[in-house]
Amino acid sequence: MNKDITKEELVDEVVLALKNIKEKTPLVYHLTNTVTINDCANITLAIGGSPLMSFCLEEIEEIIGFSSSVVLNIGTMDKSMKEMAIEVGKIANRLKKPIILDPVGVGATKVRKDLVDSLLKEVRFSVIKGNTAEIKALLNINSLSRGVDSLEKNDSGEELVKLAAKRFNSVIAITGEVDYIGNQDTVFKVINGHKIMGLVTGTGCMISSLIGTFLGGENNSLISALSGVLSMGIAGELAAKKFIGTGSLKVNIIDNISNLTEEIIRKNEKISSAI
Repeated sequence: MNKDITKEELVDEVVLALKNIKEKTPLVYHLTNTVTINDCANITLAIGGSPLMSFCLEEIEEIIGFSSSVVLNIGTMDKSMKEMAIEVGKIANRLKKPIILDPVGVGATKVRKDLVDSLLKEVRFSVIKGNTAEIKALLNINSLSRGVDSLEKNDSGEELVKLAAKRFNSVIAITGEVDYIGNQDTVFKVINGHKIMGLVTGTGCMISSLIGTFLGGENNSLISALSGVLSMGIAGELAAKKFIGTGSLKVNIIDNISNLTEEIIRKNEKISSAI
């Protein structure tokens, strides 16, 4: 990605990435957590992709073979997750399928940290997405968290993105009040979204599914990560304007993703370069 890309050119790339999804309907395989699996499936459908979920190791190589991309979310830790995660990552790498890692709650327990450390040693991820506490945990930096929730302010987001991108050779997306998305050289900020989104579970997992879907329709990992984060930010911001309760909030977010257009992106995007 050219560091000197203009704001207009960047938004053009996001719009093109959305168009590619609508034209290609990428199949996105998820190894994801059982709390939000339905939300992840529905958000993938809403943006224009086709979700596929499986916890059967015996069929994974065949599934990944005909998938466009892979989402790996460790949110619900159990025996099958520990057994499957690294194998899924290795197969995706071998078959040259783009893969996003969502290391949910990685700093919460030793089991999660050990699994993610092993994943990062054995698998190359196109994108790693997490909150500030999760990304700090990956980098073995002390952080504040409560379970899977970050208690950190992400005002050092640009530095963390560049550090993690260099360490793991991946595009990094840090989500929070301000979102930071980038690689070793270029970092963008997105300030779309609304704090009310934190009242429902699943918005972070859905961002990973959106990024995974964009990866399936787009070769550029940075644009895919930016597009996924921006799409959710816009959808959440628009949903907050019509807030009447937490149940309808999630429905409205999914509705806004399904109705996302070039015009809506251009009218509502709040992207800037991180300085």
